[in-house]
Amino acid sequence: MDGNGRWAKARWLPRAAGHRAGVEVLTPLLETAGELGVEALTLYAFSTENWARPETEVDSLMALFLETAKDKVPELNERGARLRFVGRRERLPQGVRDAVNEAEKLTGDNDKLDVYVALNYGGRGEIVDAARRIMRDGLDPDSLDEATFARYLYAPEVPEVDLVIRTSGELRVSNFLLWQIAYAEFYVTETLWPDFSPEEFRRAIDSFAARQRRRGGV
Repeated sequence: MDGNGRWAKARWLPRAAGHRAGVEVLTPLLETAGELGVEALTLYAFSTENWARPETEVDSLMALFLETAKDKVPELNERGARLRFVGRRERLPQGVRDAVNEAEKLTGDNDKLDVYVALNYGGRGEIVDAARRIMRDGLDPDSLDEATFARYLYAPEVPEVDLVIRTSGELRVSNFLLWQIAYAEFYVTETLWPDFSPEEFRRAIDSFAARQRRRGGV
């Protein structure tokens, strides 16, 4: 969800205003996902690299997350969305960890839309953490295959990603779901995240639907 800072800068606003504007995109986006029959949606909210940002910005992002959880989770629960958070939780502030656990517990039985939130997440870190768990379990190396490895990821039930949407014109993977996006299609738009509309989301889905996916075949 890139472009919050640039959106704010273009309006002579603090970066925090851009992050707050980005939150407002979520409700119409999730409504549209449900209308289009999307079964799973992953939102890259905060990466392991984002800790390198100024402390004041990180603090405001954590405070905004708590505010968003308070305001949006009950709404998502009413819509039948199931929330799951992926990432290294141990570094998150205790209040954020509590909010994550409460959101997962509240929405755990819902089945209309799976919403995964990547929070303090890094794709390389996820693979390393999976390897560590495999080693601790003492698996026979000869018994390890892709299906077994996938069971050690943060959320093994996360399906392979069909479509990655990059806002603000970014042309990189950014350490996002490296295992799961092996055969994903990409949709890149110059639109900054706070301006990402349901109409553009539909265009992204239409673009994906028109493609022929060969997964390495002819």
